[in-house]
Amino acid sequence: MTSWLHKPRILWVALAGILAITVGATWAITASLSPPAAGSLTDMTGKHVALDPGTLPPAKVRKQMHAIADTGPRFRVPSVGLNVPLGAISVAGGQLTPPGFTSVYAVRNLGTTRTAPGKGTLYVVTHSLRGGGKAPGNYLTDISRQQAAVKPGDVVFVGSTEYTIATSTLVKKTDIAAQNTLWANTPNRLAIITCLEKPTGVPSTDNLIIYAKLKTSATP
Repeated sequence: MTSWLHKPRILWVALAGILAITVGATWAITASLSPPAAGSLTDMTGKHVALDPGTLPPAKVRKQMHAIADTGPRFRVPSVGLNVPLGAISVAGGQLTPPGFTSVYAVRNLGTTRTAPGKGTLYVVTHSLRGGGKAPGNYLTDISRQQAAVKPGDVVFVGSTEYTIATSTLVKKTDIAAQNTLWANTPNRLAIITCLEKPTGVPSTDNLIIYAKLKTSATP
């Protein structure tokens, strides 16, 4: 099990609809219909994702996050048609910025690990996009209703481990570090964190947190 960081002193911001834990930096992002350039970032439909200059964490911090886009298992939510690679990432330098827009990332140094789900909360983070882009978070959110697209009872698979959606809540990006319920290392829990876009296409101001409970075998 990885070490638990008590209520990390970090500010979650995703001003253009992506997810980032960062200190002081702001993000701007668009998803265009142009063909992607070699080596460029793309969304789940192959659209080019353009980041404003200077918005990425320093190279040293990005290296310390040791982000991997695909660790082998899949992250699946059948009720909304989501089936993407499960990546991994670490909080580093007070920042957590998933580098891609086609994966869901398990956080190594918060809560528990994928292989020990009963020992704490498994935290996973992913992006959503505005401007016509499609990232995993877009599947999980109902933008028109400003709520989760998943419902209590829906199933989430993290690899072969099965969870059941319990509840969801919206939190202002500026308030997320103070959420005691979120950061409590609760056994048998999955916490999925993404951004909730605005129907008007203006920058997102809220994070959507979806909680799910580990499905355990019945005791004879």
